[in-house]
Amino acid sequence: MKLLLLGGTEFAGRAVAERALARGWELTVFNRGSHAAPAGAVQLVGDRTVAGGLGALAEGEWDAVIDTWSKAPRAVQDAARLLEDRVGRYVYVSSCSVYRWAPPAGYDEGAELVEGEAGAEGGDYAALKRGGELAVLESFGAGRSLLVRAGLLLGPYENIGRLPWWLGRIAQGGPVLAPGPRDLPLQYVDVRDMAEWMLDAVESGLSGPYNMMSPQGHTTMGGLLEAVVDVTGSDAELRWTDPQAILDAGIAPWTDLPVWTPPGTDMHDALHAADVSRAVATGLRCRPVRETVADTWAWLQSIGGEAPQRPDRPRLGLAPETEAKVLGL
Repeated sequence: MKLLLLGGTEFAGRAVAERALARGWELTVFNRGSHAAPAGAVQLVGDRTVAGGLGALAEGEWDAVIDTWSKAPRAVQDAARLLEDRVGRYVYVSSCSVYRWAPPAGYDEGAELVEGEAGAEGGDYAALKRGGELAVLESFGAGRSLLVRAGLLLGPYENIGRLPWWLGRIAQGGPVLAPGPRDLPLQYVDVRDMAEWMLDAVESGLSGPYNMMSPQGHTTMGGLLEAVVDVTGSDAELRWTDPQAILDAGIAPWTDLPVWTPPGTDMHDALHAADVSRAVATGLRCRPVRETVADTWAWLQSIGGEAPQRPDRPRLGLAPETEAKVLGL
């Protein structure tokens, strides 16, 4: 198979690139050249945000393209129009944010969507991702497009700061504010499992939208944090704290305490209660949470313990003084 990967090779793109090369696929990577392409891949350099920036893609044919773009949909539209006669299938890594807020618990791919424009130059994150989907459909139609509506992404190479923050905090040891309840169900997908599913989907000729997370309750908040304690070998003491006490302290779910959202809220239903039966039925396999945690910790250790940070995303995590205050330390 000949695959074209549009975008960086830091997190999701890196997982795709590694797995495509491991399968013996011919891989071409197109990006701005900030990071070298993986060994074995052909790198094409260009900036899709400027006029003429796609010039390096003027020639060539591929079985599929995978696009991880998350900014202005106009860039997706330009790429899709340029490639529509030379690429068999367009795989766009979208987001579950494209569902109109707040989707009910158990929502599937037929849930109501936000508005978006294929040629938009700006907008909020949900509108940008929906615009990207529409840009792909505009050129490739429903039959040659695959829309991967990802939820929470975890795993090695993470440059957002969710699991790396928990690993770093718990590795420090001592009393740790653990947001309850301990049995709160979580939904996420290891970025490597998403990559494998997308490559399988290309081989199988799948099309249409797919929610991309683990099945509901794949793990729990307790399962995640206890795996972090175990993997890091920390003496951390997880102090499970009632959700209302956390909210009353002004602590923001998802950002101050990454991954966590309060039970029974629209936020939890949207992020941790999607129906993923369509992806599971077509081969999505999700590794155990301990493996994701252990591999992410090993990667962090290999790069000195400090995870890279995307410049367009805010730093996540709870201030030590706030944690101490809530815990009464």
